[in-house]
Amino acid sequence: MIQFTDVSKEYTPGQPVVSGINLQINDGEFFVLIGPSGSGKTTTLKMINRLIPLTSGWIEVNGKPISDFNLQELRWNMGYVLQQIALFPNMTVEENILVVPEMKKWPKEKMRERVTELLTTVGLDPEQYRNREISALSGGEQQRIGVIRALAADPDIILMDEPFSALDPISRHQLRKDVTELQRKLQKTIVFVTHDMQEAIQLGDRICLMNHGKIEQIGTPQEILEQPKNDFVREFLQTGLPNYKEAVKIRHLVEAGFSQEATSGSSPILSMEESVETLVQLLSQRPIVSIQGAGEVTQQGLLAYLAQEGLEVAQ
Repeated sequence: MIQFTDVSKEYTPGQPVVSGINLQINDGEFFVLIGPSGSGKTTTLKMINRLIPLTSGWIEVNGKPISDFNLQELRWNMGYVLQQIALFPNMTVEENILVVPEMKKWPKEKMRERVTELLTTVGLDPEQYRNREISALSGGEQQRIGVIRALAADPDIILMDEPFSALDPISRHQLRKDVTELQRKLQKTIVFVTHDMQEAIQLGDRICLMNHGKIEQIGTPQEILEQPKNDFVREFLQTGLPNYKEAVKIRHLVEAGFSQEATSGSSPILSMEESVETLVQLLSQRPIVSIQGAGEVTQQGLLAYLAQEGLEVAQ
């Protein structure tokens, strides 16, 4: 588990690029950091393995502050995948994959078996690829090697900083599938930075949306899609997902003026954040439904709202 407590980072005193971050990343979770340029997502990622030192607060891994770890020990237990593929061009595929296992002095047979296993996992034939020069690989193949190199020494945590953004759409789509399959098999803790909302929705167990160094919302993809916390989140979703349309909530109906003062105390009560679909189901069975803190809605009020908005709601 990775725990951030009141974490801030300043390069210039009094000008935080990350401010008061509190979050918990669970074991085996695919956790996505997303936000516009300058939101602090990459800085947040790089503080985990101490590539960037934090200014205040603390980060713990499995209950131990990262400052208490030997730096080499900390980073050996964290695979790291960059946007810039950063493979060693003078080494073969196998030599690149085995950089950390070599440092950890694994037995040769164990290392060879590990290369075979990892290449097979991402659909690259071990006998065809292990001795290839890096220059002989496509961009997508190189990034696959970058991903499995991060996994080679079997770390508990993988940090991925926009690893697919430089790839063409076909390679990017395939790498997403590869990483999803790797996570299903290996259940690593993955912290993944992206600016692509579709990628975040596809990959993440939970998504942390950042802006100006602060957290705007953390939730599952479904929670963020269905319950955006504020206007920034809604606008980010609309920009990143061209077909996105926020789920219609009862609060939309109330804000449009289609509720009325309560006249009955015996009708069922729904919250403002319930979906209009739920309201439709109840009002198909009774004439009035109470809304917590906002009076009540009648069948006529609901029909008038749906007609005004041009909505069709499945029952």
